[in-house]
Amino acid sequence: MKKLSLGKYGILLLVLISACKFNGNRVLPILGERSTVTRVVDGKTSIDTIYKTIPAFKYINQYGDSISNKNLDGNIYVADFFFTTCPSICPVMARNMLNVYNTYKSAGDVKILSYTIDPQHDSVPILKKYADKLNVAGNMWWFLQGHKDQTYLLGKSYLVSIAEKNPAGEYIHDGYFILVDKQKRIRGMYMGTKAEEVAKLIEDIKYLKAEYDTPAAK
Repeated sequence: MKKLSLGKYGILLLVLISACKFNGNRVLPILGERSTVTRVVDGKTSIDTIYKTIPAFKYINQYGDSISNKNLDGNIYVADFFFTTCPSICPVMARNMLNVYNTYKSAGDVKILSYTIDPQHDSVPILKKYADKLNVAGNMWWFLQGHKDQTYLLGKSYLVSIAEKNPAGEYIHDGYFILVDKQKRIRGMYMGTKAEEVAKLIEDIKYLKAEYDTPAAK
């Protein structure tokens, strides 16, 4: 399986990945497209920035439960895309994601979503078996199955690329872990096959959680 680059998003990420400080903690950038809205209140004009968010979705998890974007309300989460028969980067990604799971499984406001890109094969029982093999239990890490077209389209909102099987019979998808805040905005992207980037993700979740513990939290 091959990894795809971020393409047109690469420059955006390079611009936005700057580190700033807030009360001694690093404040993560907000990635993706944005627009501005001009408002006039009591004769005063202000310009608000509107950030693109992850759109509504509805999937089935490894327990056969229906999971939608509403189940993520009040939660920070990490998303990635995989398939259970992947022979190359997915096993590495799963092992690295376990570090995130084990660090935050008791946090209460952090979740992990792994979307299969091969829903025809990855049935609910297969996803459950896959989760069991990783010793993943409870409702912190969901392995999600849905319509293929919906998943491919949703991937674009997460700023990742997914493609059909290539001529060699391989699925093509990015190996990024995407960090999403409680407002459904993307706050970071990390290569899931690299231990050092996953360690940075684990640290950045701590900084993102700290944002919601301050009076200035958005």
